[in-house]
Amino acid sequence: MMKSKQSLRNSAKRGLLLSLVFSFSLILGCFSPPDAPTYSREDIGQATQNICKKEYNIELKARLAGSTLWVYLPLENIFVKPDKPEKYSEKFKIEHNEEEIKDGQIIIQYSVKAVPEQEKYQELKFDQAVADKVGNVWKTIRRVLFSMKDPNKEGVEFICLVIADIKNGIEIEEIVYERDLKKVSYDFISGSEYQHRSTQEIRMSPETVGDKNGQHLKYRGITMEEFVTLQIQHRIRLKFEKPEVEKNADIDKEILKLIVYTLKTYGFKNFSYLELNNLLTKNKVILNNTAVWSKSID
Repeated sequence: MMKSKQSLRNSAKRGLLLSLVFSFSLILGCFSPPDAPTYSREDIGQATQNICKKEYNIELKARLAGSTLWVYLPLENIFVKPDKPEKYSEKFKIEHNEEEIKDGQIIIQYSVKAVPEQEKYQELKFDQAVADKVGNVWKTIRRVLFSMKDPNKEGVEFICLVIADIKNGIEIEEIVYERDLKKVSYDFISGSEYQHRSTQEIRMSPETVGDKNGQHLKYRGITMEEFVTLQIQHRIRLKFEKPEVEKNADIDKEILKLIVYTLKTYGFKNFSYLELNNLLTKNKVILNNTAVWSKSID
């Protein structure tokens, strides 16, 4: 069983999350495919560290755990106050957003309600120098993974980048499916679609303070089951915090649509039933696997 974690809930952090999705999710830059395979599965952690240190003077830790390349980037003061805070409109409030896969059932519990629209200001932003470092780290990750003969066959399925503010105890975790990274790099999917597929979470993390080596992390191989549930949670946040729908939208319908889209995108069929629980209206929808896969994603 896997249950996804809740994000920071105050309004400043919610606005910050939206900005992060569009600010540092991936800095593509120029990209040319490698001429020949360079790195083996055993090399990629050390190679990522070496390139970042030699070419960008960035200290980080990288290691492979199962099918997941973990990259831990320790920094300080990753957020700053903007001179001109960006505006964003609040139309919905997410009071609950939790997903799990248990005993072959996908269970989605949510409480999303429309609120009087109001204009708000983002109180913090990602420091530009930090954003540049993150961009260079992603360039390095692409360079290493795409220089393998076949990353997926060699057991690299996911990348988990943890950006840690070791002074203030804040962690940003971004999980990317290796094939999505390749698709956006070769323009098979748009940058916007990639941002929806790349899961992000900001959390307060006291154990991060002073940890330059990522010793507090629980390194593991991320499963497709875990990734799918995290992506559904991520898409719900984007759908209603950005927001991507109007106030009169049918919330249950929008959430079901994004769930079906996510499951079909990754060909995830390892479930018997999908259960949606709207905790606000008490509405419950249960669909079997066949019913889910017969639904249109348009």
